[in-house]
Amino acid sequence: MNVVLVEPEIPPNTGNIARLCAATRSTLHLIEPFGFKLDDKQLKRAGLDYWQHLVWHRWPDWPSFRTQLPPDARLWLIESHGQRHHAEVTYAADDYLVFGRETAGLPRSILDEHRDSWLRIPMFHDGVRSLNLSNCVALTLYEALRQHGFPGALNPV
Repeated sequence: MNVVLVEPEIPPNTGNIARLCAATRSTLHLIEPFGFKLDDKQLKRAGLDYWQHLVWHRWPDWPSFRTQLPPDARLWLIESHGQRHHAEVTYAADDYLVFGRETAGLPRSILDEHRDSWLRIPMFHDGVRSLNLSNCVALTLYEALRQHGFPGALNPV
């Protein structure tokens, strides 16, 4: 699987997501601009010493990322107000799970470009407007991996 963070802002979230990607052998794509420096202590602390086990790529912007994708790449944009929820689709092993900034989500231009692959995570309280980014990545990534029987897991289900 591939996890894509578009313009992440909070170092501990990105660090936690890097750790999650290392643990699941998922590739992490970080798209600039960032709200922090890559040598930030909070970023490294949240990722602990797992950065060495992570396969990741840094992209200067969304167009640079998009041009390198295979023509048949499937992108799933996880953002509020999607027509389907994250567990209603069937994920392929090489899909891209795309998440936006913690404070603003994904840019409208990206959402409009991929309207058919826009997914939401169900919420149950109207007073809570969002979930933490690293939680969103974790639950969506694990749903995708569950659909494939957790391939390569050290303690298979």
